[in-house]
Amino acid sequence: YAILSHRWGVEVGYEEMIGLLNMEERKRDKVRQRPGYQKIIESCKQAKRDGYKWLWVDTCCIDKRSSAELSEAINSMYRWYQNAQVCYVYLNDVDQSTFPTKQDDKFAQSDGWPEWFVRGWTLQELIAPDEVEFFNKDWVHVGNKWQLAPTLEKITGILREVLTGGLAGKELSVAQIMSWAANRKTTREEDRAYSLMGLFGVNMPMLYGEGKKAFQRLQVEIIRISSDHSIFAW
Repeated sequence: YAILSHRWGVEVGYEEMIGLLNMEERKRDKVRQRPGYQKIIESCKQAKRDGYKWLWVDTCCIDKRSSAELSEAINSMYRWYQNAQVCYVYLNDVDQSTFPTKQDDKFAQSDGWPEWFVRGWTLQELIAPDEVEFFNKDWVHVGNKWQLAPTLEKITGILREVLTGGLAGKELSVAQIMSWAANRKTTREEDRAYSLMGLFGVNMPMLYGEGKKAFQRLQVEIIRISSDHSIFAW
């Protein structure tokens, strides 16, 4: 299967997606005009062109009405991206037909680079899959993780050997991995911790509303499996 990585915007959720056929025509047309729906359609087209039967998209493939399903999905997310044959990265704010190679004022809100690079969840979505293909806002292919590794290293601070070979077998300190996430943002405060679980190989229940305690729980879980004292720098 293929999997999508993207910056969330006006999306179409699971409930709306499965209910499309039963909607009245006017409401259905409104849903189909949303950028989030078009993103799903275009990524499906790309997956089909590449010979894949299945595509997983986080906006519409998780029933968020079920807290159990949401918790399972978040705890499994790193593995799902890791097991995908390819990850499509949709850069909705890149309009040129080449990948940006230097900081640009048009990305001033995200340190001069496309916004995808400052979001919390996209860190694991860059590292976990072997194959990552980047597309601009018009779904023009602008490169892959292997070709762009030197630029991606400059943007993210992630070592090139991690970008191209993953975390397995690398002697990385907790502080080093944490540093890659330090300047990234999440809409929910708890997601700053939840989005790092897969990178450290830990699991914990989701408790939205706990705020900063989520990060403290993450630290405790990491300490359980690691004797790396660099974690105390965070």
